[in-house]
Order: sequence, then structure tokens, then C-alpha cells
Amino acid sequence: MRFLIDFFPILLFFGAYKLHDIYVGTAVLMAATVLQSGIIYAIDRKLQTMQKATLVLVLVFGALTLGLHDERFIKWKPTVLYAGMALGLAAALWGWKKNVLQLLLGSQLRLPAAVWGRLTVAWILYFIFMAASNAYVAAYYSTEAWMDFKLWGYAFPVLFLIGQGLYVAPHLKDEHRP
Repeated sequence: MRFLIDFFPILLFFGAYKLHDIYVGTAVLMAATVLQSGIIYAIDRKLQTMQKATLVLVLVFGALTLGLHDERFIKWKPTVLYAGMALGLAAALWGWKKNVLQLLLGSQLRLPAAVWGRLTVAWILYFIFMAASNAYVAAYYSTEAWMDFKLWGYAFPVLFLIGQGLYVAPHLKDEHRP
């Protein structure tokens, strides 16, 4: 169920784009993201930082896209989000000596500090890769190609999460193993 809540705005965005255009798709994405945030808030009674950032960026970049009738804004939204996440994790880890992943997930996963550090660096690199790849496609390819990249590019997060799981599994303490 949670998987459907997480992905229905992007699925509706693709559908509206394919049936109409990027501007209708953007309006649908904005409405669906607001609805998604409301549903998540109703279930959890809070929104995570990533959910808040996504909502704000979708609304700001969506409004710019629609108001200025310029599709570049919505195409650059993922780059800004990913770069912001990389910068936030890096600043916390190396600037403030705080491991955000460990703070968020440490109650659910007991891992050695060195593993948390490597995981955080992996996430920083992943976000940089995603920001750079989206920026490249947004800048040098058509909107149709960018939409295809966004659709098929969802293999990157899946592969990254599988890799994270394979890396973490040997380090889990016995109480988390089945």
C-alpha cells in the first residue's frame, strides 16, 4: 500500500504527459503530490524531511513551469532535489559530524559506526550521480527523452537499494536476523 502512495504522483505525471503534454502533466503532478502529502500526514501524523522537500520543490518548480510556460523548470526539479540531499548529507557528516542516516534509521538497524559512515558516503555519491544524470538529460535531450529517462531511470534507485541491502546484511546484529 505504501509503495502505491509513494509512486502514484509520478505515475499520474507520466500518464498525463503521455495523454496531453508536459504542462498538464505538471499540474497533475502538483495536485497528486499535495494529495499524497495529505494522505501520508493522515496516516503518520507527520511528513519526513524528504517528503516536505519534494512537496515544496514540486509546487515551486511546477508553478514556475506553468506560470512561465517553460518546461525546463520541472525538468530541473529532480536535479535540485538530489543535489540538495547530497549537500545536506555531506554537510551533516563532514561539517557537523552528524550521520543523518544513522540518526534516522539507527533505531531500526544496529550497525557499526564505520558501516553507517560508508552508507552515508554511498548515499551522497548516489545523489550526486542522480543529480548529474538528470541535469545532463534535461539539458541535452528532448522532453520526450527526459520523460523516458525518468521512467526507465527508476531502475537506478532499485539497484542502489538492492546493493545497500546486500552490503548491510552481513553487518546486522543477530537480533535483526530472522
